[in-house]
Amino acid sequence: MQESGAVKENYLGQEIPVSAGISFPLVTMGIYLLYGIAGRFDWHFHIFLLGIMTISLLGLIDDMLGKRDVTGFKGHFKALFKGRLTTGGLKALAGGGIAFYLALTNPTVINNISVGEVILDTLLIALFTNMLNLLDLRPGRAIKGFLFFLIPIVIMGLGNIEWMLIAPLLGAVLYYFVIDLRAGAMMGDAGSNVLGLTLGYLCVISLGLLPRLFILLGLLAIHWYTEKYSLSQTIEKVRVLKVLDELGRG
Repeated sequence: MQESGAVKENYLGQEIPVSAGISFPLVTMGIYLLYGIAGRFDWHFHIFLLGIMTISLLGLIDDMLGKRDVTGFKGHFKALFKGRLTTGGLKALAGGGIAFYLALTNPTVINNISVGEVILDTLLIALFTNMLNLLDLRPGRAIKGFLFFLIPIVIMGLGNIEWMLIAPLLGAVLYYFVIDLRAGAMMGDAGSNVLGLTLGYLCVISLGLLPRLFILLGLLAIHWYTEKYSLSQTIEKVRVLKVLDELGRG
């Protein structure tokens, strides 16, 4: 990636490979092919695979072509209303479409689906996707955030978690974690988008209505906060968050 020019400056001003997170859906696809050969490929796995492949591609476009003069939901949609489609705006619109598709094809309620739940699940997936994107500003931060949210989702959804679905992706993420912590590469939006979508989709297929509603309220609160305040500055000011953020980095 470095030889082909796919590099960007990180927060320390070092040029390192970007969009390493494109490997997450590729590894997942490879393992799913093995599932198919072994006769263990479930029909709805391809829905999840389509989601992470597409959202990763959108992230790759933003990583390679995007400018950072416009940030946040508000900034991208303000630019859109002025007739300017940013790569971030494209990602938000298309990402919303992907979230809607995944919510609409939820295998747990596909024969008994309601408009309200589709809206709820679309927002969950879309907001989780954007939230992990917001975290990916320092080495290891997005993956720590992913694991931080994954653990309670697994606990709340105990017995309903599709381990065969997420195991390939989880393995790829954990393998890459050390590289990310050492700033050997940036996962970029191509990776953080995948992590966020995975959390949202796990909520949708594993949790009941009430837990999903509480999580949505939490996500809305986080997004409201980050539109007004800097997440990185907040982490720097709160000692516990700062220690966790810097843990393993170097």
